[in-house]
Amino acid sequence: MTGAIDKRMTSDEIVGRLRSGMTLGIGGWGSRRKPMALVRALLRSDVTDLTLVSYGGPDVGLLAEAGRIRKLITAFTTLDSIPLEPHFRAARERGAFELVELDEAMFMQGLTAGAQRLPFLPIRAGLGSDVLRVNPQLRTVTSPYEDGEELVAVPALRMDAALVHMNRADRSGNGQYLGPDPYFDDLFCEAADTAYVSCERVVESAALTEHAAPQTMLISRHSVTGVAETPKGAHFTSCVPDYGRDEPFQKAYATAAADPDAWDAFRARFLAGDERDYHLAVQTWHKEQR
Repeated sequence: MTGAIDKRMTSDEIVGRLRSGMTLGIGGWGSRRKPMALVRALLRSDVTDLTLVSYGGPDVGLLAEAGRIRKLITAFTTLDSIPLEPHFRAARERGAFELVELDEAMFMQGLTAGAQRLPFLPIRAGLGSDVLRVNPQLRTVTSPYEDGEELVAVPALRMDAALVHMNRADRSGNGQYLGPDPYFDDLFCEAADTAYVSCERVVESAALTEHAAPQTMLISRHSVTGVAETPKGAHFTSCVPDYGRDEPFQKAYATAAADPDAWDAFRARFLAGDERDYHLAVQTWHKEQR
């Protein structure tokens, strides 16, 4: 792409642009296409006191265990095949951070409002439920039209920075997903002041639509600040069709999370080094399971 800005960075360079106290959005969904290489780089940094916005999975769990979260805004925090993320559960039980838990549709509406630079958007979801009781800061509005319907006014979810993972991207920041679901990653990027895309492969711009439909071009370069090529960068979450969720390793992660000594050993083995060390350790672990 002639004249396009080259936005390629390393994961550590991206994390070097983040600051303590930020509101940080993390894309993906549960244990699916999470930007885990960027999360691991974040764990290697001293960035803390975060307000985290996420359809949560192990990203939330790891950052919660490390004490990096001040406030969490989420619709759920799950490992999908394991219903509740264990580090999240433990952190909530000890009251480690403030929690804003929204209905999934309300969360999406908040991202949409943030992307459109609106203060809020109305929605029916949440009415008649405990969402309003446990989130007394939420307000309702009355339709100005003849129906006069009462609706929930979901506040915009605006972020200082967002991290997402794509199957492919070009050097300018156009991001492509090849799996079954976009997971609202485009809204995360649009609703953030800065957005960073990790991807399985950086390719030439023309290659993005050579063998895939144009609608797979989820993220536009105008909303992206930096791009990092991180092969298997969503591991142990899925990044279909490049790879599925690493269920055996996820089970080992969740089992270790239940025991402090086991977790210390897991962290020392898999999280003490850089991204290359992580993948080498995972490969060795899988060989040991045979």
